[in-house]
Amino acid sequence: MNFVRSLFAILCLSLGMIVAAQADDTAELPGDSIYRVQAALTDSQGQSLKFSDAAGHVRLATMFYARCKFVCPMLIEQVRSVEAQLTPDERARLRVLLISIDPERDTPEALADLAKQRKVDLARWTLVQPAVADLRKVSAVLGVQYRQLDDGEFNHSSVINLIDAQGRVLAKSSVLVGAPDPEFVAAVRKALAAN
Repeated sequence: MNFVRSLFAILCLSLGMIVAAQADDTAELPGDSIYRVQAALTDSQGQSLKFSDAAGHVRLATMFYARCKFVCPMLIEQVRSVEAQLTPDERARLRVLLISIDPERDTPEALADLAKQRKVDLARWTLVQPAVADLRKVSAVLGVQYRQLDDGEFNHSSVINLIDAQGRVLAKSSVLVGAPDPEFVAAVRKALAAN
């Protein structure tokens, strides 16, 4: 009986330490940080991440799916257009987070293939597959609406979020074609200067 009590006490202590560690992950983030949302992610290299791991850098974040042939490639090119407006130093400090709305098919291998096809800089760009259970939470904090169609494709809003190092959404852009919104680029520069 003492063994069972001891084992129970150890399990309770371990569980408490795990919960405390998870709480500490976001304890230093401001109350309006999107990174307070608990979400599990897997990147194109197969590494497990938490949404809060994105803290610490100014980021452009959007949602997409790898098989998309129209809007998602435009989103990626628009992010590149924003980057092209920056100085080399600013560009080196900016990070990009592309989050799949199709986690069942956008496996790490599919994301790695897309990164290779699109020639994205994986030192600064992170392509992730959220856990299916966490997808709606992430899309909600990024302001992205989506729905899967009968043919397996998706309708989704096309928004690029500017997020500061603490996880606050500073600006949004829905420009997909042509030159990026100058106000959005100015907001990116301001965020990088403040970081």
